[in-house]
Amino acid sequence: MGTVITLAVVAAAVILAIRSMIRDKKSGKSLQCGGDCSRCGGGCH
Repeated sequence: MGTVITLAVVAAAVILAIRSMIRDKKSGKSLQCGGDCSRCGGGCH
């Protein structure tokens, strides 16, 4: 039973992380330039 609970918690964390990355990408942020595309010289586009 503990394995199932642990798996559910890990899966929820992964889903939330992916959702956050998708939201950031849609709002113009990028992982490659620290989230501020105005400073990375256009590499985010």
